[in-house]
Amino acid sequence: MNKCVFLDRDGVLNQDSPSYLYCVDELVITDDTIKALERLKGAGYLLIVVTNQAGIAKGLYKREDVMKCHEHLQERCGHLIDALYFCPHHPDYSSNSLLRKPDSLMLEKAIAKYHIDPTQSWMIGDQERDIQAGHKAGVRTIRIADPDTQSKAEALRTNLWEASALLVG
Repeated sequence: MNKCVFLDRDGVLNQDSPSYLYCVDELVITDDTIKALERLKGAGYLLIVVTNQAGIAKGLYKREDVMKCHEHLQERCGHLIDALYFCPHHPDYSSNSLLRKPDSLMLEKAIAKYHIDPTQSWMIGDQERDIQAGHKAGVRTIRIADPDTQSKAEALRTNLWEASALLVG
């Protein structure tokens, strides 16, 4: 069985924005993020991105735009990411979907495909819906947020570098 770190994209892997991020030139990935991914990969974790991309359902961008952003992320981090799962649905615009966080189907699919042991795995996200999805899938959670944020996550950290230090030591 493999251990895994599931990662939300916006606000965890790249700097978040008040608007939808779908253009490669707007995707800001810090050097500390890359170092954190290297640290986690070096410790034997699979790295799997699980991200809601409701802008597709809203007609703001296309699946191809999400894939271009993922390719850019992969190039920036030396192809450390093992897989990308994204939910293109939004209940107000297309359909309800169990893929969409806070539901956990993206994580569950990855757990089955990659033979992941949930008890040895983590979800890192910046929203409470990420934490809920992680708990539903049986993995422990870290929320990227200010230290005084109310959360049901097992831990709070201000960025991915700090979260990776908690997991790897």
